[in-house]
Amino acid sequence: MNADPALTEYEARLLQNIENHGCQVTYVFDPTGEHKSFSYSAGLPISIGQPDVIVFGLSKELMHFMINEVAAQYRKGLELFEGQIIEGLIEGYPCVARRVLSENIEDYFSSAMWVHGRALGRPMDVAFQLVWPGVEQRLFPWEEGCDEAVIAAQPPLYTQRMNS
Repeated sequence: MNADPALTEYEARLLQNIENHGCQVTYVFDPTGEHKSFSYSAGLPISIGQPDVIVFGLSKELMHFMINEVAAQYRKGLELFEGQIIEGLIEGYPCVARRVLSENIEDYFSSAMWVHGRALGRPMDVAFQLVWPGVEQRLFPWEEGCDEAVIAAQPPLYTQRMNS
């Protein structure tokens, strides 16, 4: 899958991770803290035939676990849809899958878009955001009374940007 000499070392490693593990989980952070940290999958449409996912605002390790758990649930028959509740990603708390608007994919799924285009020959147009509730209130960002820190930690890629 990755014997192409034109590939960069990163691209070859990315394809190898997809081949060996079903996807690569990429962690993105801003050392200045201006932008929210996030993790996203690359390769799930190729290895499992299901959309890639993204999650914001938690520890690198927890976000990595959540994405790998979605991949494991995909293998057991999970098919995500808008508003679907997903158990088992954060102990004791349900998460919700929200469909990322296609206009927001380009800003957050760089490696996934590259893999998608290379393997499938077309632009990536479907992804899901894994949204978690606040610990104390157990409210999601779109629910009235949700803690502002929970809202701020998870940019809503499932809604149109105000300044686009």
